[in-house]
Amino acid sequence: MRILMTLLVLAVVGIGGWQLLPSQENKNKTITVGTTDAVTDLDPAGAYDAGSWALFSNVFQSLLTFEPGGVEPVPDAAKSCAFQGSGLRTYQCILRSGITFPSGRAMTAEDVKYSFDRVKKINSDVGPASLFSTLTSVSADSATTVTFHLSSADATFPLKVATGAGSIVDKDTYPANSLRTGTTVDGTGPYTLTSYTKDQRAELAPNKRYQGYLSGTGRPVELRYYADSAKLDSAWKGKEIDVATRNLSPGVLSQLNPSDPNKRVTESDSAETRNLYLNTRADSPLHDVRVRRALAWLVNREELAATVYQGTVDPLYSLIPTGITGHTTSFFDDYPAQSVQKARELLTQAGVSLPVRFTLGYGKSRGASEEEAAALKQQLEAGGLFKVDVQGYEWTDFQKRWAAGKMDAWAVGWVADYPDPDTFGAALVGSGSTMSTGYSNKLVDHLILDSQQYADRSRAVNDFRNIQTDVAQDVPLIPLWQRKEYVVSTEDVGGSQYLDDGTGVFRLWRLQWI
Repeated sequence: MRILMTLLVLAVVGIGGWQLLPSQENKNKTITVGTTDAVTDLDPAGAYDAGSWALFSNVFQSLLTFEPGGVEPVPDAAKSCAFQGSGLRTYQCILRSGITFPSGRAMTAEDVKYSFDRVKKINSDVGPASLFSTLTSVSADSATTVTFHLSSADATFPLKVATGAGSIVDKDTYPANSLRTGTTVDGTGPYTLTSYTKDQRAELAPNKRYQGYLSGTGRPVELRYYADSAKLDSAWKGKEIDVATRNLSPGVLSQLNPSDPNKRVTESDSAETRNLYLNTRADSPLHDVRVRRALAWLVNREELAATVYQGTVDPLYSLIPTGITGHTTSFFDDYPAQSVQKARELLTQAGVSLPVRFTLGYGKSRGASEEEAAALKQQLEAGGLFKVDVQGYEWTDFQKRWAAGKMDAWAVGWVADYPDPDTFGAALVGSGSTMSTGYSNKLVDHLILDSQQYADRSRAVNDFRNIQTDVAQDVPLIPLWQRKEYVVSTEDVGGSQYLDDGTGVFRLWRLQWI
């Protein structure tokens, strides 16, 4: 779930003022940031979603991180990292000196090994273990040297290390076989979590012990979590927050005026996508590929983008979004326009009783999810071919339901984990994917592995194109749209453009009073 790609800043108001130094009066004043992205878990082994990882990138360190807008990771908790020998199957990092946990104990290679081992061992159904499918073992060769041993060549492994899945925890305070409970964290990131109330707020103070890539930490920040876009809209309009990000409602976003002197508006391209995932298991009414193809003939993306989202998203016709290496329009090629007739022909071939009844779930508070689900229901019931039972769920319950295969279809946004098309591969359509559709195609799995062997990522383009062709034929998901990213702040807060800059790192430390 995770994270955005190349950003193009289309509108920034008063950018010159962002470079000004804060007044002494505001230097330690807390900056409040509002979002609808919920935190699933405070333990990095138990969360694989945008809201959790946004927090992790501030309170934990990974061995590597990304510079703003960067596509290659740079050392953070590590002093250096590199593949060893040939074959891209052994990756080694040397730790930076001087990093200490809140207890005062120095971070060692054993902590790094422990952190990666427990992610795989716990293997939470809503955790990030699937990201490390090529990781077979980790060894702490000395106090400062850690080596990762991979089952196959994986040029993307450093990118995965730089994500929230690579967050390093204190081996003395996090259990090896279960998730840690409570409302505290023991991290070494640029911020410390001083207070946390689930679904309400997280209070962050600059970490004076921080040692890493950053030259310095930022201002005190309070993250406020809102149940839905309407509540976030209300908080923004009521001046309860200084920054609003992910996700103001389409109605508010469509009315934003970049020339308004009372606010700063950043509108940027992103690689955040939203797909309709389909349960391919034998006990689902969508098991037959012809039934899933029939659904693909009924989706009208342009209508969703124009009506539900009021032009704040773009229609998407493939697994990999526009602007990302290897993008195609495979779903447009196979299903160019809504056609009840073609859908009916496929269902007749499948020999199923009409209407085909199935359940469609969505996560409450996820932007315009409820309106989108209602619009999809109307589209998919065209011609009386399907009968759709729509149900919304609280975010954590929603995650667990799709992980357990308890819904036939579900709409979920995907924020790229790292800046590479691989993040749309194994995690979404590989066997055992985090979206848990039950889909498995040996050819797709082979193409995913083949694509990972190329350090020159342009050489993987054909693999990604073939993956998208197969996905359009097998239809384990139906692409819906690609988001434009919006961040809004008051006129006296700068740096908000760095919160969503295409790398998956939520840079709260770049916020400043001006």
